[in-house]
Amino acid sequence: MDDTMRFTPGEIQVNAGETIRFFIKNAGKVPHEMVIGSMADMKAHAAEMRKAPGMKHAEPNMITLDPGKMGGLVWQFDQTGTVDFACLLPGHMEAGMVGKVKVS
Repeated sequence: MDDTMRFTPGEIQVNAGETIRFFIKNAGKVPHEMVIGSMADMKAHAAEMRKAPGMKHAEPNMITLDPGKMGGLVWQFDQTGTVDFACLLPGHMEAGMVGKVKVS
């Protein structure tokens, strides 16, 4: 993830039942995060974060990284379909910092 408000890659393919370890690097100069979930839930959460931009949270489906930092996130993809991921820091998702995991 970087300050162009993009994830690279922006689309990932996995098989149903797989547990994936994401290795994530913030190559930018501002904090970014990766949150896995449904787009509806992420839009609601992003709206809450706009109201409280200093909000700190630590959930199993997300990681926040300061500039230049690396981290990991482990997630099991149980069902086929599409799972979204995004940066929910204010303005980032709206600028296009989103991606998809296609589960087959």
